Amino acid sequence: MAESSTLPTGFGELEVLAVGMVLLVEALSGLSLNSLTIFSFCKTPELRTPCHLLVLSLALADSGISLNALVAATSSLLRVSHRRWPYGSDGCQVHGFQGFVTALASICSSAAIAWGRYHHYCTRSQLAWNSAVSLVLFVWLSSTFWAALPLLGWGHYDYEPLGTCCTLDYSKGDRNFSSFLFTMSFFNFAMPLFITITSYRLMEQKLGKSGHLQVNTTLPARTLLLGWGPYAILYLYAVIADVTSISPKLQMVPALIAKMVPTINAINYALGNEMVCRGIWQCLSPQKSEKDRAK
Repeated sequence: MAESSTLPTGFGELEVLAVGMVLLVEALSGLSLNSLTIFSFCKTPELRTPCHLLVLSLALADSGISLNALVAATSSLLRVSHRRWPYGSDGCQVHGFQGFVTALASICSSAAIAWGRYHHYCTRSQLAWNSAVSLVLFVWLSSTFWAALPLLGWGHYDYEPLGTCCTLDYSKGDRNFSSFLFTMSFFNFAMPLFITITSYRLMEQKLGKSGHLQVNTTLPARTLLLGWGPYAILYLYAVIADVTSISPKLQMVPALIAKMVPTINAINYALGNEMVCRGIWQCLSPQKSEKDRAK
């Protein structure tokens, strides 16, 4: 998909603007909610625990996805007037790399949280700081490693059909892409999904009947499947068939769905947690929190 000085095939000006506005709303909602989560961790001592460190890692990854969406939204709005991706080919590589790192880190951080919750609820022991820090470092180093491989020749970053954001180039579906896709997907989608489903299922079996389980055990796995599954289906189709048979508009749907994940994660992991909500409220109303501490 080469950079073009005209509107992309299959899109009119209103459609490009509509996609840009959707991306802008997704970006701002994800950034605002996850920024509040990060800020609350920094300002609230009660949240500085090993388990909440995993949630902080997820919030940082999701903020990166939202920043990626913000760049794509800006590019969509500029595309109508400038008729081209405004950041050049090098900017496309950076945008694709940054988006891929944060997407993989988000998926793996969700699995890490699932394992951390299983450890907390089923072993009745606190997660150790060295375990949490090691887990977070592994998530980000692993994500960076896999995202760097397309820059080194295994896989390739290129423009998506709208030409306003960059991702893995699935248009060719050749052996280079398919070998990278299957290897990367096993370690960064199939395994995290298995860990997430298994951890919450074991929690349900052990604690569901006792009524001590205080977390949503179904939403995390559904978010992974519904948020990232469309991308997986599109990539798989590109391996086994000619992806150009799918309309450009339909090819953009997985990207729009994936950019919703940061908002859903913030609602589930932050706003759905009483302690994190309390920390966010304290950050938003510092005068009240100081009075509460004085009492």
